[in-house]
Amino acid sequence: MMEEAVATYREEAGELLAELETSLLELEETPDDNDLINRVFRAMHTIKGSGAMFGFDEIASFTHEVETVFDMVRNGKMTVTKRLLDLTLKSRDHISYLLNAPVGEDVDRSAGDEIIAGLRQLLPQPELPQKGSSEVASINLPEISPDELPNECTWRIRFRPASNIIMCGTNPISLINELRGLGTAQVVAQFDEIPQLDELVPESCHIYWDIILTTSRGEDAIRDVFIFVEDDCDIKIELIDSSGLIDREEGYKKLGDILVERGDLSPVEMKKVLMLQKRFGELLVEKGIVSPEKVQSALVEQQHVKSVRKERNEAPQQEAAASIRVPAEKLDQLINLVGEMVTVQAHLSQVSLAGGDSTFIAISEEVERLTNELRDTALNIRMLPIGSTFSKFKRLVRDLSGELGKEIEMETFGAETELDKTVIEKLNDPLVHIIRNSIDHGIEMPEVRCAAGKSAIGKVYLGAEHSGDSVLITIRDDGAGLDRDAIRAKAIERGLLPVNTEVSDREIYSLIFAPGFSTAAKVTNVSGRGVGMDVVKRGIEGLRGSIGVDSVRGSGTTITLKIPLTLAIIDSLLVKIGKDHFVLPLAAVEECVELTREDIKNSHGRNLANVRGAIVPYIPLRQHFGITEQSPEIEQIVIADIHGSKVGFVVDHVVGEHQTVIKSLGKMYRDVKGVSGATILGDGTVALILDMGSLLQTIELMELSTKGS
Repeated sequence: MMEEAVATYREEAGELLAELETSLLELEETPDDNDLINRVFRAMHTIKGSGAMFGFDEIASFTHEVETVFDMVRNGKMTVTKRLLDLTLKSRDHISYLLNAPVGEDVDRSAGDEIIAGLRQLLPQPELPQKGSSEVASINLPEISPDELPNECTWRIRFRPASNIIMCGTNPISLINELRGLGTAQVVAQFDEIPQLDELVPESCHIYWDIILTTSRGEDAIRDVFIFVEDDCDIKIELIDSSGLIDREEGYKKLGDILVERGDLSPVEMKKVLMLQKRFGELLVEKGIVSPEKVQSALVEQQHVKSVRKERNEAPQQEAAASIRVPAEKLDQLINLVGEMVTVQAHLSQVSLAGGDSTFIAISEEVERLTNELRDTALNIRMLPIGSTFSKFKRLVRDLSGELGKEIEMETFGAETELDKTVIEKLNDPLVHIIRNSIDHGIEMPEVRCAAGKSAIGKVYLGAEHSGDSVLITIRDDGAGLDRDAIRAKAIERGLLPVNTEVSDREIYSLIFAPGFSTAAKVTNVSGRGVGMDVVKRGIEGLRGSIGVDSVRGSGTTITLKIPLTLAIIDSLLVKIGKDHFVLPLAAVEECVELTREDIKNSHGRNLANVRGAIVPYIPLRQHFGITEQSPEIEQIVIADIHGSKVGFVVDHVVGEHQTVIKSLGKMYRDVKGVSGATILGDGTVALILDMGSLLQTIELMELSTKGS
């Protein structure tokens, strides 16, 4: 159980570190934003508190030092400076290092000590303030400043730990101190469940607590304190006051009402006591109806809310977002099962149509509708906003521009665009290579930019937008642009391009993706070895995507990635050549036209078709795959848009649209050009999924080599 909790903490801490980095980079742009300062403080506070709970003492002690500094920033005793942000970002990296270090092994503390020393130099006073005490009994209500915690609500919390909570490695006192860190808290320990001495188990927890907490954090923040123990403990959280300025004569609930709300007193018992002419609380204790601690707790709540209402304006109640955390492996298993369901449903539709039974066909259509809805829902579960990846690159741009002595800003758009989780993960490395090249090769030094009449500050734009069943990711810079002549000369030198061949700018620019290709005059720590862009292309093609380059000399370069929304199931066009079936991704298909033998004869041996007055080149797939069967009298040309150009693919028959569940090929077939995967049809046969972009590129290279020879 403890191992599961530690794994959960690591996952939660990883998310908090990502949020911390994003908040710090935003804070650099708006250093006076109190919301961002509070987000930074809260992330570090949560990492520290939970780390101490689960044995990550190094993280807890180190984060405490950073948290102390930001507590002073939050209270207006320090200002946000570039030096502070630099050290805090380094702190984030060091916490990540400590988080991933094997438990029990010694870690390198030198980097952390250096960061702490730098932070202490920024403090306006030499000694760090001490944090709150670990006392558990009720505490006196401190003076409340109206400016200290705006938009506050008061909550009643009953925390009844599981009896074995201490033996499971959790200290309930740490949880209570976490609550104190959220705002102003009063804590009352309840002892009425402590057994007789001969029945007492020293290792068990027999105490529970009532906490009255006034905070601006909302219910989510309170529940976060108990996130690792909520399944094993009885935790009751109630909003008891969201009003700040009420008529003082109205007061707060009476003592009996509070006890009834808590469940410590029944309405019948309260009515009986009220009939007696004595103080209510004294009577309850005297008759043994309620323990003195529970009466004290109710009195504390009554006094606390009265005091808070005198000082606070009304604060809106925050709605809690309902969500659930699911391991990625379970989602992957769900997608696989849905894929199998789609295949079975296709078989069912095929059998029902062949049988001709109207009842059977109706049932098949209903199953198809439900399967499609299930497929869409399952795929949407794995969709994540791509903005989570974009935020990482702001840090990359910041650090790399400083290393190269350049001034570069990054702007993003379309962060809310959603992509499959697996696709987002595999996009990280290609995007890192592209952005590093834009910063190193693309954007000039400040003095060069000024001499060219540009702003000294360079810009890198990163954005995403939906396009059908794909997402277009654009990386654009306002740098020097690609040198067409230099790329052409280098390509000729390396034998990638025949000397006298005329090629378009797009084809010239695509050569930068050749393995080992580089026009850099010198090798730097960032780039220049010709390693990277070929990796980018392989990575994008591995996602069944495409990559295009446009550049204007002196103005900048734009690289566009077209990525499918998901890698699991795609809409496709099922075609047939001879006895074999093939699948073409439907997103790129524009139309299908007929190709007669007369059309072939009129083209005089060239693979060109006249489509409404436009000449469209085509690839005869029968010849390419070496299928020797006789072709039909009338073939079909499937016309697709490949990198902005119309290209046809000749097949025998077009069967129709098809929901394709993608299966990866075995090791022996992974490097086959023009084939990206396979699928199982309804009748159990296998159809290959064609990579149209790769097919086109392979044939173009074959033609270039033929011309060169």
